[in-house]
Amino acid sequence: MAIKIEMLRCFCAVVQHGSLNEAASQLGRTPSAVSMMLKQFEEHVGAALFETARKSRLTPLGEMIHTEARREIEHFGRTVAAIEGLSRAEDGQVRLAVTPSVATAILPEVIRRFRRDHARVRIDMRDMDSASVQRELEAERADIGIASIAAGSGFEHKLLFSDPFGVVCAPQDPLARRGDPVGWEDLQDRDFIAHGLCRQIEAAAFAPILAGALLSVPSTASLLALVRAGVGLTLLPRRAVPRDEGLVFLPLADGAARRHLSLVSQPRRLLPPAARAFLRVLEAQTADLRDLD
Repeated sequence: MAIKIEMLRCFCAVVQHGSLNEAASQLGRTPSAVSMMLKQFEEHVGAALFETARKSRLTPLGEMIHTEARREIEHFGRTVAAIEGLSRAEDGQVRLAVTPSVATAILPEVIRRFRRDHARVRIDMRDMDSASVQRELEAERADIGIASIAAGSGFEHKLLFSDPFGVVCAPQDPLARRGDPVGWEDLQDRDFIAHGLCRQIEAAAFAPILAGALLSVPSTASLLALVRAGVGLTLLPRRAVPRDEGLVFLPLADGAARRHLSLVSQPRRLLPPAARAFLRVLEAQTADLRDLD
């Protein structure tokens, strides 16, 4: 007969109370059931664990086994607590792959709300371009991705929101002083700074502007720093532009240029409980962002 955790609990309860009756009361068993389990344990060990029938004093072997038994019961308790914590999303990890604008403009409030009820869950958030987000999801290095991507086979996909592209420039730029919606012709012969999101703009009139850009910057933080310094101007979705005095967002006359940001994840039934809980908070927090004008 294999040693079971209940045998160890029974043995430790008898040692603690020095009495079969009191140990039985603690364990919710009858004294005869405790006596039988203790007998089976001693038969498996092949030696007596108590010096007398009254169970008041351990043998030297009993002392050593009691030390190991207590350690195993404590370890088992920690394991059960960890499993239950994971199943209730009290513990665990959420792996996020998102675009920089999502990381700065959307997720801080989502994470703040999530951590109110899931303070022990570890959040691993990495910001990257949309193509990299898709690769992280396909390689199963991320549970949840938020980017301008389509869902591959086996993934869940949901449009999170859509926002318009606009011209981003420094306050001293002539377009900023004019203040009117910007036409494609206004961007001709300007120092345009290209970046990855520009590929989402399909307007034929924009193609020569993008092709003529002499500066391309993948990092959103670096891109905005260059615009603030007056090095050039660029196009960004409205929610990708922080509200500060060093930047101006001007709407385009062509309102068709929009970014569509999607929420992509592994099928929910396959996600860890912590990731499923994070999705619920994220969807509740962003419910009013869809079709943003």
